[in-house]
Amino acid sequence: MVADELDRVTGVILAAGRGSRLLSLTDDRPKGLVRIDGRALVEWQLDALRGGGVESLAIVTGYRQQDYDRFSVRTLLNARWAETNMVASMLCALEALEATILFSYSDILYDAAVVRKLLDSSADFAVAYDTQWLDIWTQRFEDPLSDAESFRVAADGRILEIGQPASDVKDIEGQFMGLFKVSATAAGWIRELLAEQGDSVDALDTTELLNLMIARGLPITGIPTAGNWMEVDDQHDLKVAQSMLRSGALVLAQTREASS
Repeated sequence: MVADELDRVTGVILAAGRGSRLLSLTDDRPKGLVRIDGRALVEWQLDALRGGGVESLAIVTGYRQQDYDRFSVRTLLNARWAETNMVASMLCALEALEATILFSYSDILYDAAVVRKLLDSSADFAVAYDTQWLDIWTQRFEDPLSDAESFRVAADGRILEIGQPASDVKDIEGQFMGLFKVSATAAGWIRELLAEQGDSVDALDTTELLNLMIARGLPITGIPTAGNWMEVDDQHDLKVAQSMLRSGALVLAQTREASS
């Protein structure tokens, strides 16, 4: 994207949920403020978004929303965070912002390079996915297939299948990272599609939304990246992420600065 187009991009971190699988670590803070290597997850994400060229930033909050005030970025409240899923938090941003939005889950670590890849894509709906996912899933799970989901991409980059149970790692071309770009045009697609879903919108997660779009024939473009990210779902993931940072298997902007 050129400079004037970047001015119309807002990075939005979806951080409304508590993160109950982190157990006691979220008793006194939301999931996005759980710390890794001395820094909150959201701090890593804000750095990656800024490093990728996104200056306009916002956080969708819910559980302990006041805890995010210290970051001096715009907040958008999902007041029904306890009874809704990720798509409801997305809608909070889509309804408040007239811009291309680069959405980020609050429980992932990633580098600025993948942010730039998404921004460089001309696709209206672009989804980052990891082609080297098995390396990470092997560290996270005794059986990677117990958690990994199907992911198939056409030769032109369009995502054909996502989020279904998989019986063979050979059938999985990547894993969804929780990082994706939605243009104003794609936001219109989403609003129209969700208007048809009625009350079921509250329960929808992102993968279910993507499946609705695929079924409707709406184009979703996959943007491949090879590793250098991590998802933090539970305390074991937290230990894996810490180990990856310290061993150099996960190299983010802050760790590069510290080692230079």
